[in-house]
Amino acid sequence: MDIVTFYVGQGDMAVVRHNGEAIVVDSHFPDCLDKGRDRIEADLSRVLVNHRVAGLVLTGFDSDHCHPAGVEMILSNHKPDWVMYPKYYKETECATEVFKIIDRHVRKRFDTLQPLRRVSVRLDRFDHRILDDLCGQFDFELFSPHMEDCDNSNNSSIVLRVTGAGTNGFSFLVTGDTENGRWERINQIFGSYLKSDVLSASHHGSKTGAHPGTILLVSPNTVLISCGVDNQYEHPDPQAVQAYSAIAQHVFATNVEGGVSLFTRRNGGDFETLLAR
Repeated sequence: MDIVTFYVGQGDMAVVRHNGEAIVVDSHFPDCLDKGRDRIEADLSRVLVNHRVAGLVLTGFDSDHCHPAGVEMILSNHKPDWVMYPKYYKETECATEVFKIIDRHVRKRFDTLQPLRRVSVRLDRFDHRILDDLCGQFDFELFSPHMEDCDNSNNSSIVLRVTGAGTNGFSFLVTGDTENGRWERINQIFGSYLKSDVLSASHHGSKTGAHPGTILLVSPNTVLISCGVDNQYEHPDPQAVQAYSAIAQHVFATNVEGGVSLFTRRNGGDFETLLAR
């Protein structure tokens, strides 16, 4: 099992691969020169060679996580079996456009051997958190969203643990833009169930998403931060990096050396992350 965190500027796009199957997480396409998008598209295609794309997870409906152009590219080029998104969300212009794209692909593939399945997720009951029948090589456990805590688009984010099946798999906690107020409630309900080997830092390494109690409960070996070079928000925040570094053995960010993608895999009893331009 491995994770590829692509450098897409101030946003998120990652691929989780295991035994010939893959999950794409988020779809940010930076509003930059076309050749920048061409590079991302080429890198994604290269990473997905010889892998069946089981699903696309959209953690939220802000463009830094589900850019319409990125959704269109992934659905057109890689034809995942399903697309997952939060049932509870704040309406945005981006959400309206993304749903139009999903609708079009559902219609296009309706009478084919590979119809596109919608997976709209919510967490209303503790015992409904296991998501079954999505693919063969990954297990999924849902921790958010919940209607009571969806006070803004960030806190409507999907929080999902993806675990590779078998002895070579490990656990990866996807967090979207979840902020500390929502983490308080998640911590209260789930506690040590959040434990994961690798953590995707919430909200691009913002201090508003780096809840110390959550980091303790997750107790990750490795933290991956996706953020843009010289971004206007100054992510990752030094306080967040310090909080992650106090618990995790390794903390990596994409906004170094002019922007790098991250390749993370198990290495014996530890994990290693390689940087690639």
